[in-house]
Amino acid sequence: MQTRKGQEIEDESMQIIESEIGSHTFNEMEWPIVRRIIHSTADFDFARENKLLFHKDAISNGINALKNGCSIVTDVNGVIGLMNKQNPKDFGNNLICNISDPSLMESAKKAGKTRAQMSMRVAEKEIDGGVVVVGNAPTALLEVMEMVREGLVKPALVVGIPVGFVSAVESKDELSKTDIPFITNIGRKGGSPCASAIINALYKLLRQGIN
Repeated sequence: MQTRKGQEIEDESMQIIESEIGSHTFNEMEWPIVRRIIHSTADFDFARENKLLFHKDAISNGINALKNGCSIVTDVNGVIGLMNKQNPKDFGNNLICNISDPSLMESAKKAGKTRAQMSMRVAEKEIDGGVVVVGNAPTALLEVMEMVREGLVKPALVVGIPVGFVSAVESKDELSKTDIPFITNIGRKGGSPCASAIINALYKLLRQGIN
């Protein structure tokens, strides 16, 4: 919960975003998510050059999965750190990030994979029917798509918005061409603040009774 002053500042920020962005092509469910990312990053590119892309079932699937207590699997702890913790508490969503598991390093070496890839592999049970949130590691996003192709998992939603120079653009482009319900963006930009903002926005839509 915010203080009155905190809410006033947020409301003013949203008004500034609305006035500066002007017209846009996002629908009434997509725009609150895009706006939340802009609010978190002060970067209007997410509505322009680095535009957000939405699978047609992404928002409804994500909201319903969260409402039904699905797990949220992330690539890094930074994503969890920026989320409003009251939301998963209220809806019974387990927050899972295995990247710091000491056993991952050895298993990743043996498999010839990154720790981020292995962190997704060991979360197979939670990914199936869950919400996957990748803000930093393109290899984690690529691994989830491979797991889907292998028939191991069927996530309700994949938020794939990794930041970076190696495989970030390519992984998001690949995700945007799949049948997996996704929220992603074009280009190199992304990161934990964007990924957590998307989840926070989905929870807000859920609390408003939108699905």
